[in-house]
Amino acid sequence: MPTPMIRMMRAILCLLCFAPTTLLAASCPPDSVKVGTTCIDLYEASIWRVPAGRSALLRKIRKGTVTLADLTDGGATQLGAAKLDGCGDEYGPGFPSSGNWTEPVYAVSVPGVLPSTCVTWFQAEQACALAEKRLPTNQEWQRAAAGTPDPGFDDGLTSCNLGNTFGPVPTGSRAACVSSWGVFDMAGNVAEAVGDWDEQATSCGSWMFGDTYCSGGPGDAGGIGSPARGGYWDFGFPNGGIFHYNASISPAAGYSNHGFRCAR
Repeated sequence: MPTPMIRMMRAILCLLCFAPTTLLAASCPPDSVKVGTTCIDLYEASIWRVPAGRSALLRKIRKGTVTLADLTDGGATQLGAAKLDGCGDEYGPGFPSSGNWTEPVYAVSVPGVLPSTCVTWFQAEQACALAEKRLPTNQEWQRAAAGTPDPGFDDGLTSCNLGNTFGPVPTGSRAACVSSWGVFDMAGNVAEAVGDWDEQATSCGSWMFGDTYCSGGPGDAGGIGSPARGGYWDFGFPNGGIFHYNASISPAAGYSNHGFRCAR
């Protein structure tokens, strides 16, 4: 005859065997939101260099609990903050455009900072990985963007940053530029790299939704493209938006209007 303890353990094991996956899965960290089965960062990435020996700060970054105050109080330095005068060596010789780093930097999702730009696909991928994240796939990015408003103009206050020539604005500062899932700035501000590669394109078309796309077709350059999504600050309507897709850029190139966000 099984003891009460054995009966209880059997009941727990049975519950775990048949519980829905959503009950077993861990919830997303505070810096992200669950979209399907993926945790997507709420904000476009900012890249930070952390002083040696700040293990507690690194744990917060990797757990997704770090705040802007934590970073600044901990002596961290943001790199590549929205460069508008062309790209140089924003990330230093220890974190080169190839992504073959010797000095780590970390991608962070926090509100109230200018997104980091002039970052290549290889650098973005490594900055996410060092924070124990990754770039979202193109499909995951599109899911997270659903419902982001595309009003056709930029009011300069709350709508998506898609109609000015002044550059990006701080992450999450456009209160109405949020998707149905709660993800900010999926249209405009900076174009965002995704994990997938495509053929490098030189020709573009237009969706029935109004946004442009550049992917393969006549005039294809025959190289490798790393797609950027969502348009950027001065791209304007109707070309920019959550269906904008640009595979004309190289994964080895950085641009002052291109950034990224991470996922888990």
